[in-house]
Amino acid sequence: MTSSSLDEAPPPPARGAVPELCESGVILRALLFVMFVVGVGSGFGSPDWTSWYLRTAIAAAVAVPATLGWLVAACSATPLLAKLPAPARVACVGAAGGFAAWAASLPLHALGVQAGDVSSLPAIVCAGATLGGVVWHWLVLRQRATLPAATEARLVELQARVRPHFLFNTLNTAIALIRVDPARAEEVMEDLAELFRAALGALEGESTLGEEIRLARLYLDIEGMRFGKRLAVDWDIDEAVNGARVPPLVLQPLVENAVRHGIEPSPDGGRVQIRARARNGRAWVQVVNTVRGEPQPGHGIGLASARERLRLMHDLHAEFQSGMNDEGRFRVRLAVPLP
Repeated sequence: MTSSSLDEAPPPPARGAVPELCESGVILRALLFVMFVVGVGSGFGSPDWTSWYLRTAIAAAVAVPATLGWLVAACSATPLLAKLPAPARVACVGAAGGFAAWAASLPLHALGVQAGDVSSLPAIVCAGATLGGVVWHWLVLRQRATLPAATEARLVELQARVRPHFLFNTLNTAIALIRVDPARAEEVMEDLAELFRAALGALEGESTLGEEIRLARLYLDIEGMRFGKRLAVDWDIDEAVNGARVPPLVLQPLVENAVRHGIEPSPDGGRVQIRARARNGRAWVQVVNTVRGEPQPGHGIGLASARERLRLMHDLHAEFQSGMNDEGRFRVRLAVPLP
């Protein structure tokens, strides 16, 4: 690896501070919240269950399409919202909520449906604008609530990356190579510097699967020089997955666990297999390592951190599984949506 290659793969830019509105988990939660508000609001002034059911059905006939329309509009306008100050964002999403409610109420009024305040046009527009602002504020608070967890996960990853024994072993490998192969010794130090740059400087924002695969290759190249023939690595990567969004340093800890718990304890070494495939609109990544005897229990911090950060970024669209497979090997499998 040369210094010029570092310039060819800069870290991806950080995302804006606009909440994610295009994910199915957000859409489902927004619909459930709006329906809860509709149901509670319809209960006021309803003398009996029949009246409440009628008012709720009429309000839902407006609220559901209005909410979906608002989500589509806000999702489409995400780049524009990211450029606006916070008060302007609230005003825009509130206005969009009022407009969506008005548009969704037109069929109701065309049919001549009347149900008191439930079908009153000013009340519908005001309710739409209010709910649009409330849902947006809830999404902003939800996004802020994930920051402490994400920061803690990043700190855990940082501690795992700057482990003294890994640094010590890598430096020893470089020193041993200086006399016999100075060029390879320089490559080892450049790879180590790149890994530390990623750990120290790429913790903000997000990364891509292609970048994470590159960092995992750097780590395995370094460990390959230390273990020699004891470490066999199989790569099977579909380039179609390279653009998938992932948290920074999500893959390298997985291959590090494979080496530390699967290869290092075995006198004969073992094999690590990394496979990535694009299927059904998702990027699937699998890391499999051989295990000598019973797998050594670890703290599970790396796996738990990767699982949590994927959930925070992709919500219901992410999958993460780990455990022994039918062949007696330890397997970690994750899936993220393709762009």
